[in-house]
Amino acid sequence: MATDVVVPTLGESITEATLGQWLKKPGDAVKADEPIASLETDKVAVEVPSPVAGTMGEQVVSEGDTVEVGALIARIEEGGAAPAKEKTKEPPAKKADASVNPAGPGETPTPKEDETAPHPEEHPDMALTLSPAVRRVVLEHGLDPSKIKGTGKDGRLTKDDVLAAAKAEKAEKAAPAEAPQQARPAVAGERREERVRMTRLRQTIARRLKEAQNTAALLTTFNDVDMSAVMEARSRYKDLFEKKHGIRLGFMGFFVKAACLALKDIPSVNGSIEGDEIVYRDYVDVSIAVSAPNGLVVPVLRDAQALSFAEIEKTIADFGKRAKEGTLTLEDMKGGTFTISNGGVFGSLLSTPIVNPPQSAVLGMHRIEERPVVKDGQIVARPMMYLALSYDHRLVDGREAVTFLVRMKEALEDPTRLLIDL
Repeated sequence: MATDVVVPTLGESITEATLGQWLKKPGDAVKADEPIASLETDKVAVEVPSPVAGTMGEQVVSEGDTVEVGALIARIEEGGAAPAKEKTKEPPAKKADASVNPAGPGETPTPKEDETAPHPEEHPDMALTLSPAVRRVVLEHGLDPSKIKGTGKDGRLTKDDVLAAAKAEKAEKAAPAEAPQQARPAVAGERREERVRMTRLRQTIARRLKEAQNTAALLTTFNDVDMSAVMEARSRYKDLFEKKHGIRLGFMGFFVKAACLALKDIPSVNGSIEGDEIVYRDYVDVSIAVSAPNGLVVPVLRDAQALSFAEIEKTIADFGKRAKEGTLTLEDMKGGTFTISNGGVFGSLLSTPIVNPPQSAVLGMHRIEERPVVKDGQIVARPMMYLALSYDHRLVDGREAVTFLVRMKEALEDPTRLLIDL
């Protein structure tokens, strides 16, 4: 009896996905709820579990195909392992008598292959049960995990196993190409191209960013902030903070708190346009732009206005970790009323970030560097950061955008304001 495997519900407004990789091959044994395929949606990778225990049967679609929610993608044959994996028992007539040495008198009998310990190919599911981090690397390099020898527990693949296999495959492909080059001189000015299919996530990013430019009246305004007070507070309390809360005190806690304070004063920056109505909110769900292997993702820090510094730092650290592992869920990225993007971690001095619809504004942070500024009539060096606010001019006026950044500047240059709500 065969059980159909269909594409599960993927989240609100998501009706289709791309089959990124089959995690099991026809004939492989599968357990109930064990992942058999990985789907790429507009936002995250989603695993498809087996509804029953049995054997992997027919795969209806191929890797790279687009499938809709509820569509049939495979069948699971219930009740037993694949025939290819069953040991073939020899008939009693063919079994050698225990008193007879088939190798001849005085010789050591040679064990038969089917009587020795199980071969690795008899247990492919050991190596194909991949962790999210390993699966992400496998997908990036387009490798077949069943052909990679695992060094982890029970023969499981590790990230290092996959990276080593990818390096070996690259060297193997390069070797034949290098041989002819040794026989002939290199062509001067020779140029090469490589075409790689865009992932579904990258296609979605491209589409949404272009839609934002076509729909919103985007404008960016700037200000600079003296980070001396924040850096001093962080330096003074970071050890005590980490000892008490088990997390490092970073800069994002200060910026999220300052943004919540400014958004309270300028609610339009936290609002959105829906049809011919403006939606204002008394809460702040901050989308934190995080770099992931396949592109930018924006998990949401919910009710940020009510979170402590420790709660903010712990949540952001967890987002970063899960983004690298590819384990963020659709629920993690659902909603969001305002976005903060930190290009400074990559060395950016200045940028004009693009608004993430249906939000109306995004704050861009940049690197901190010492620059000459005038303080009390004297030219002094101060650690300065440029802030950029891109906003939808249909909803946010220039005066409101500038005032928002001024509130941010005041709160960051005097962090006491964050405690007494000024």
